[in-house]
Amino acid sequence: MKKRHAEIVGGGFAGLTAACALAQRGWTVRVHERADHLRTAGAGIYIYENGLRVLEAVGAYEAAVKGAPFAHTREVRDGRNRLISVHRWTGSRVFSIVRQNVINALAAAATRVGVELVTDSAATGATPDGELMLASGRSVGADLIVGADGSNSLLRDSLSLLSKRKYLVDGCTRLLIDKSAAERAPAGDAGAKTIEYWSGTRRVLYTPCSETDIYVALTMLDKDAAAKAVPVRKDVWKRAFPHLDALFDRVGDTGRYDRFELIKLKRWSAGRVAIIGDAAHALPPNIGQGGGCAMMNALSLAVYLERESDVGGALRAWEETERPMTDHTQRISYILGLPTTWPPILRAATLGVAGRSKWFTRQRTRTALHLPTGT
Repeated sequence: MKKRHAEIVGGGFAGLTAACALAQRGWTVRVHERADHLRTAGAGIYIYENGLRVLEAVGAYEAAVKGAPFAHTREVRDGRNRLISVHRWTGSRVFSIVRQNVINALAAAATRVGVELVTDSAATGATPDGELMLASGRSVGADLIVGADGSNSLLRDSLSLLSKRKYLVDGCTRLLIDKSAAERAPAGDAGAKTIEYWSGTRRVLYTPCSETDIYVALTMLDKDAAAKAVPVRKDVWKRAFPHLDALFDRVGDTGRYDRFELIKLKRWSAGRVAIIGDAAHALPPNIGQGGGCAMMNALSLAVYLERESDVGGALRAWEETERPMTDHTQRISYILGLPTTWPPILRAATLGVAGRSKWFTRQRTRTALHLPTGT
């Protein structure tokens, strides 16, 4: 029997996971990455139990988490360093990881199962009957086309699948800094502590994410030009968080600012084309599940295509079953971002109550504790 063939656009978390999962199930797969190498935006990432299970399923887990610390304790503090809430993960795994390490691990796993990775290859659109148009002017046919080309997806837009694209009021500058000698000391069984500091509408997220790196995320309103400037204006951030002066002194000239957004589609597929990752369901990072949802949906896509030979039918069944969890994740992540614009006293009180609420904790952790299809 002739092997089925997939063309995937985008060499990020979603595209590479889909490539691994499809190749494991007998597909021939080619991944198109528009850049000259496989790279990822952002600096660090949290990967919870759900995402870790996917990495295990596609053979990328060991390489992805090598050297990464457990991130089992998360504190929220105000601009004067007063504790607002504490959340401790128990009974499940969560790592803070350098994002590029995960991409490298997925790419290596894909290569081992025969995936063809092509860089400097951009796509401009696709047709429901399985034709992929490339920026070079060439077109290729496939049994399946996967659009994993990010929130500005040309494949998605060529098929008129976009239902809603909402730019949110805030955004984030992400960067890595070197650990100090004290930070390099072994953390022991306690793992790494993540701290989120609030000062007005500005936030600082401090996360150890490797043996040598600290992931720092600076979040602010999109209209806050001074705070979102890159290179980071250390004087601006020091005034908001004076107790973090030493941390900002270590910030270099690197970093990237991105505005948060929410994307919803009319459908996740059209004919033989499936849309995954941020192209299908971009969400703010307030519960750390953008990558997790992307990888879960990529793996489950391959599972449904293995179960049913009709591609269109498989894609419809895949969305019907898998989309509710992603919709829930988007909703909770959006709600958790709402306090950004609230008065500090109200925000601190709300975050404190939410941190102690068993019901809200269940909603916030539901995705992390979900058993992904195919694992």
